[in-house]
Amino acid sequence: MDTPLAEPISSALIAAVGRGDTGYALAGRLPEAFAGFAARHYGWNPEPSAARLVPDVMSGIVEILRIISEPGDRVVVNTPGYPPFFYWIERIGRQVVPSPLAAGPDGPRLDLDRLERDFAAGARAYLLCNPHNPTGLVLTREELAQVAALADRHDVRVVVDEILAPLTYPGHRHVPFPSLDSPAAARSVALVSASKAWNIAGLKAALAVPGPDARAEVAAIHEEVSEGAGLFGVLASEAAFTHGRPWLQEVIAGLDENRRSLAAQLADRLPGIAYHLPQAGYVAWLDCRALGWGADPAQIFLRHGRVGLSSGTRFGPPGQGFVRLNFATAPDRLTEAVHRMAIARDRVGDHPRSRDL
Repeated sequence: MDTPLAEPISSALIAAVGRGDTGYALAGRLPEAFAGFAARHYGWNPEPSAARLVPDVMSGIVEILRIISEPGDRVVVNTPGYPPFFYWIERIGRQVVPSPLAAGPDGPRLDLDRLERDFAAGARAYLLCNPHNPTGLVLTREELAQVAALADRHDVRVVVDEILAPLTYPGHRHVPFPSLDSPAAARSVALVSASKAWNIAGLKAALAVPGPDARAEVAAIHEEVSEGAGLFGVLASEAAFTHGRPWLQEVIAGLDENRRSLAAQLADRLPGIAYHLPQAGYVAWLDCRALGWGADPAQIFLRHGRVGLSSGTRFGPPGQGFVRLNFATAPDRLTEAVHRMAIARDRVGDHPRSRDL
């Protein structure tokens, strides 16, 4: 995000440097800080002593999957999906089972029928991303309860990436999966971090937070993994969860304006692009298929409009014809991005000849 660092975070880091506190990282008070944040904002009271420090959410996911599954096991992932999910699941010898989201009138929705078929086909684990990247979908409590029921029925372990939860927009509510009342939730593990919401991804700190019946698996995360976290990441995250809410509210308000401004500008300048407001996060998942530009319109926008967007093809086959746009920037820069996209559209047109692409 193009935003200054939150003052409580910068103060914590400056103070640490001033006292020469630049050594190795321990979890410190971070688990308690997150537990307090979760209680205040989600009504969830995770046990701080059960959480385990990890460098980032992705490394935590990898370690938990190593612990709860065996090489060759099937791991279900919703598509379109965050590209590192596919790479790392395969890197540790597990099989990715793509489970496409369904199209709904208000944007993508979880396809529970498809999910059950994928679970029933022999899945060992389900890597759930909620809020979802790249679509910004936030699952309701009822949807999560249905997921839990399916996981119980088919003996599937649920691992949840909840990194975008603090960036949930008004009108929607994040429900931590381990907070549900079900055996699947009790056996689940949530990966949480302040990194995305407070713009501190480079400082390296996240937590693996287990349900009551998954504490042994989280405790089994190797010490060398936890030691990959950074002290500044721990201190910054503690400050974010404890004192960073006012700053975050201002950021969410600005992001809310940007996501709505983007919708208005696209409707005016690029009506051929379909866009549903994300319910969380700061990226827009744009459906460009009506332009007739093939699988990778991001390349055309870059070549003809000089605007860089993430290619939807990186997010799995359902991403063909889509692009992902980061709107966490200044309003004038967002307007410039849409302007350049419109230039590309004017230069290439609808259903262009192959030589124009």
